[in-house]
Amino acid sequence: MNTFGIIIAVAVVGGIGILIGIFLSIFGNIFKVEVDEREEAIIKALPGNNCGGCGFPGCSGLAAAIIKGEAAVNGCPVGGAKVAKELASIMGVQADEGEKMVAFVKCSGTCEKTSLNYDYQGVKDCRMVSFVPAKGPKSCSYGCMGFGSCVDVCKFDAIHIIDGIAVVDREKCTACGQCANVCPQKLIELIPYSAEYAVACASNDKGPQVMKDCRAGCISCGLCARNCETGAITINNNIAHIDQSKCNACGVCMEKCPKGVIKSFDNSLKD
Repeated sequence: MNTFGIIIAVAVVGGIGILIGIFLSIFGNIFKVEVDEREEAIIKALPGNNCGGCGFPGCSGLAAAIIKGEAAVNGCPVGGAKVAKELASIMGVQADEGEKMVAFVKCSGTCEKTSLNYDYQGVKDCRMVSFVPAKGPKSCSYGCMGFGSCVDVCKFDAIHIIDGIAVVDREKCTACGQCANVCPQKLIELIPYSAEYAVACASNDKGPQVMKDCRAGCISCGLCARNCETGAITINNNIAHIDQSKCNACGVCMEKCPKGVIKSFDNSLKD
């Protein structure tokens, strides 16, 4: 190929490149997606854990929802009041300070208080164990399986298996709800951080069967409900329930409970 041919080839390739660049620039401007600067600021202000506790796919999902008005500025359970205040400032709105919540495991069936029906040798995952006979080897089919699926999904090191059951460290808990979502037994619920008492059992069996399966189960005797002066405790489906909005933290329910099922947060790890 002579020199002239090379020059022509280079010119053609260069011309094509320039034309492609012009077209890309034109189409880029036509289809350009405008990004709200507030959305970028919100993403930077969020913790970045992408835990999904807000109900959206990660922090970017929550940021987009806040911009669209589909989520409140206090929608991040991990960031709490501090992040909510910052997001409110970005959006130019007032942040409502919601009550801090924490996860609580409704089970007292430690290794000493319950028994095993058989020796389980399968996959150590609560979700898998829920499909085996009696939902696992423990005598109580309603209680904590103790294989730690909740521990695996917690990004804040706030829940651990202690003596066969899951226990929440409420100082580390951010109420993201991932542990509650993964628990096949539906034993974990979010309750106010200020709550003094909670029922650490979820069995719907009647008293005689409960006493057979676990030495720390609710036998639905009703003593707690009859002695509650504010009417905060009711018995439904053979299990006691505390309405935290009515509880005055007098402690009588815990004193009257013959099975020690009603626990205070400070004493939840003690016998």
